[in-house]
Amino acid sequence: MGTILLEGMEFFAFHGCFKEEQIIGTKFIVDLCVDVDTTVAEGSDHLHDTLDYVRLYQVVKKEMEQKSHLLEHLAGRITEVVCTEFPTITCIDLKIAKLNPPMGGKMKQVSFKTQWKK
Repeated sequence: MGTILLEGMEFFAFHGCFKEEQIIGTKFIVDLCVDVDTTVAEGSDHLHDTLDYVRLYQVVKKEMEQKSHLLEHLAGRITEVVCTEFPTITCIDLKIAKLNPPMGGKMKQVSFKTQWKK
């Protein structure tokens, strides 16, 4: 068993409850950690024996391009698609951070973190 991490994926997207957020947009940082059996790949050194990081990134990117009001909803969509596209994954840890959220004060980010296990 191994863990694959895609850390610090940056996206400019239009998620949020406020109308302005869905028009102006902001930067998001996504960290995705997945557990998968890497035993064969550790010996073979072949991409087809492991999870393709590029495909995994593309799945996240596609979901980030679709507007959501809530980070929770966005995370649920990402988790569902990752589980469907990569059925060998046994655990997902996902964190989505919205930078400079409109909170009425200075704040670096607000984040939502979730975990899914098979």
